[in-house]
Amino acid sequence: MFYYVYLLECQKDKSWYIGYIKDLRTRIKDHQTGNGCRTTSLKKDWKLIYYESYLNKADALGREKFLKGGSGRKYLNKQLSHYFEKNTSNPPRAKLL
Repeated sequence: MFYYVYLLECQKDKSWYIGYIKDLRTRIKDHQTGNGCRTTSLKKDWKLIYYESYLNKADALGREKFLKGGSGRKYLNKQLSHYFEKNTSNPPRAKLL
């Protein structure tokens, strides 16, 4: 069994949602249909742009916590710089919901 840490980007306003889950495919569908969580249910245009998998739940939860912080957002901006250059006219945003 794997545990996933994932990053969704709202295609409308480029805001981010970072989460953790065991069943990534089902969770992404939930977010896109408004059944994910209260935070993402207000928007329906979420796109998975990044994920990591872990064998240990504690490792995944620790990584999720890191990515939600300032250093984690800087890491994601650097890691996904080519994606942001190609898919946005604005510089990457690290606005988390």
